[in-house]
Amino acid sequence: KLPPEQRRNYKHAIDGLVRVAREEGVSRLFRGASSATSRAVLMTIGQLSFYDQIKVTLITSGYFTDNLACHFSSSLMAGAIATTMTQPLDVIKTRAMNAAPGEFKNLWHIVTYTAKGGPMAFFKGYVPAFMRLGPHTIFTFIFFEQMRKNFGYFKPAQPDN
Repeated sequence: KLPPEQRRNYKHAIDGLVRVAREEGVSRLFRGASSATSRAVLMTIGQLSFYDQIKVTLITSGYFTDNLACHFSSSLMAGAIATTMTQPLDVIKTRAMNAAPGEFKNLWHIVTYTAKGGPMAFFKGYVPAFMRLGPHTIFTFIFFEQMRKNFGYFKPAQPDN
């Protein structure tokens, strides 16, 4: 995004890491790491937990059985939930990573700056994010269910009462 005269022109990834550490400090390598980690936690919760819960709910509704339609529907909804949960942190993470040095004092400053745009400012880019995450979630869980179906699943032993 920088004008040509201000670009860093790294030779390769290792050169970029070394130069950033040398010129801007090692801490600069971890810019946005806290929000990226939080985003990853929410992504995992949104995908794994909600997929299982939605699948069970669909099957117990009587309208679905444990088949491809159920897996597709469950994973589509889990992808939408995961996108909704992570988008605010994704916006914050992106702002932190793209900010000029000194532009924001801390993470809370980025949150308050974004909030000035209203609640929907935290969901900027939602559709492209879902277009990336939705198919990923669908394929992941359909492959998982097919692997489980075709290669077996060991039920845990029931405890004796």
